[in-house]
Amino acid sequence: MIKGLRTAIYPVKDLPAAKAWYSEVFGAAPYFDQPFYVGFAIGGFELGLTPDGEPGKAGVEVYWGVDDIEAEVARILGLGASTHSAIQDVGDGIRVAELADPFGNVLALIHNPHFDPQAVR
Repeated sequence: MIKGLRTAIYPVKDLPAAKAWYSEVFGAAPYFDQPFYVGFAIGGFELGLTPDGEPGKAGVEVYWGVDDIEAEVARILGLGASTHSAIQDVGDGIRVAELADPFGNVLALIHNPHFDPQAVR
């Protein structure tokens, strides 16, 4: 079952500068800080920065939370989606997948065992 929104990821050209800027904007230090991804916990949700991709109005990735990523990927593929990016472990038990919907959009799923619904405000 798809749950609520979990993560929004912004592509950036200069990861260190973006990390400093978003730290200032949200008044928070990243909880996950690697050369390939910087993650902030903001109001119970995740703001992520990636150094690859093209910033722009269509550049934000949104991930929908799931408890069982394998089952959801299989269910959605059965409804006519195709695989855009297979299920992958991105560290700390967090697993993501990206599916292409029949209309040309990416539907991204995330299983994040660290997500705390009690922290949502």
